Amino acid sequence: MSDNDFDLDEDFPLGDGVADNSADVTCPYCGETVTIGVDAGGGSVQQYVEDCEVCCNPCRVSVRFVNGVASVELGSLDD
Repeated sequence: MSDNDFDLDEDFPLGDGVADNSADVTCPYCGETVTIGVDAGGGSVQQYVEDCEVCCNPCRVSVRFVNGVASVELGSLDD
């Protein structure tokens, strides 16, 4: 197969190797919407703590990747 025969859609179908790398979420403390970075390299299900960039309160971040699409929720550490 030469470089001219390469078909991106056939060789790499939608959903292969492409994942969300950010998500818009709402802080449970201040109510502000912020964009946080996410990394599928950490696994399909992740939980960690990250401070809100607006109010600096620590938030529990829950991330789930399904076919490269990130579902992200923020919660307070008291939940």
